[in-house]
Amino acid sequence: MAKWTADQMPTLTGTTVVITGAGGGIGLVATRELARAGAHVVLAVRDVEKARRAVAGMRGDFDVRRLDVSDLDSIRAFAQSYTGDIDILINNAGVMDIPAARTRQGLDLQTATNYFGPFLLTNLLLPRLTDRVVTVSSQLHRFGKVKVDDLDWRTRKYNGLAVYESSKLAVVLFSLELQRRLTAAGSRLRSVIAHPGVARTGLVTHSKLNIVNRLPFLVQDVEHGALPLLYAATQDVPGNAYVGPDGLFSFTGHPAIRRPGRAGQDPTAAEELWEATVSLTGAGALHVGPGRERHR
Repeated sequence: MAKWTADQMPTLTGTTVVITGAGGGIGLVATRELARAGAHVVLAVRDVEKARRAVAGMRGDFDVRRLDVSDLDSIRAFAQSYTGDIDILINNAGVMDIPAARTRQGLDLQTATNYFGPFLLTNLLLPRLTDRVVTVSSQLHRFGKVKVDDLDWRTRKYNGLAVYESSKLAVVLFSLELQRRLTAAGSRLRSVIAHPGVARTGLVTHSKLNIVNRLPFLVQDVEHGALPLLYAATQDVPGNAYVGPDGLFSFTGHPAIRRPGRAGQDPTAAEELWEATVSLTGAGALHVGPGRERHR
């Protein structure tokens, strides 16, 4: 069977995609390819001018808007100001293995960027979503531990890599519970997870894991790293699909539906995490749109 590439994406004319963290790396590659396929792409980014420069030479229909996914007030402002339907929401923005810091709301910065922010943004935009939400995780979620009584790392000793792993496990559990709730509500919307494998981006440069960039057989370029995200966003995959590279350990390769770690498949843990996250973020009740069939 031929390996899937971005050239196999359907025509996306008439489709609106909102993607966070689109000013560089995998997010920018995905933005370029989605626009090339005809989508109207909304870049939701912290640095508006940087993103505008990044897409200035690209052909496509772009709208650059400010959004800091670590700041709950910024998320609420973005959601309130955005009008119209959104076909695909891609929660791509993330940070990795950063020093301990707190957001304006006093939340752990890394967890807020990777998990709390996407959770709130998704919940606020759900009434306007028509097709799916794609959230980016990592194979490192397999080493994460979610503690619902300390999601914000106030009692545990902070370790940048452990926080990253836990935030990415939280993303996997979030998708599981979101899909359960969508299905229970009779919605056609889908929640899908994508992970890039090990891609050569700026995300890991300051981390102790930067050593992987010196092992080319374990790393793929950013173009291939974006493929699972594009596959998850445009192909007819089931709800809560976990899409990643098809190579050894899912480090490199072309998109395929894989399986998350066992901890990411626990429905009880997913429900408990959801309720604890609502308490921390004030997300409120889940309001979903009915979704609709995408015609390709």
